[in-house]
Amino acid sequence: MMGQNVKKELGQIIKSKRIKKKFTQNKVACSINMSRNYLSDIENGRYMPSVETLAKIAKTLDIDLNFLVKNDGNTSI
Repeated sequence: MMGQNVKKELGQIIKSKRIKKKFTQNKVACSINMSRNYLSDIENGRYMPSVETLAKIAKTLDIDLNFLVKNDGNTSI
């Protein structure tokens, strides 16, 4: 099971990148066909997105997926 700290760290990275790009949660969520509430839950560490969803978020925010996830599945900080 994924640790709570990993989910929180990942969410913080996503939120930070989104804010730096001056994107709203709604803009990101709409661009990848996801609800704003689900994106909020990811950013707040309540849910861990699937690899497919994580890839979509990374592409939308111009984040290198390797920066977010190491081979062992843990977030990279």
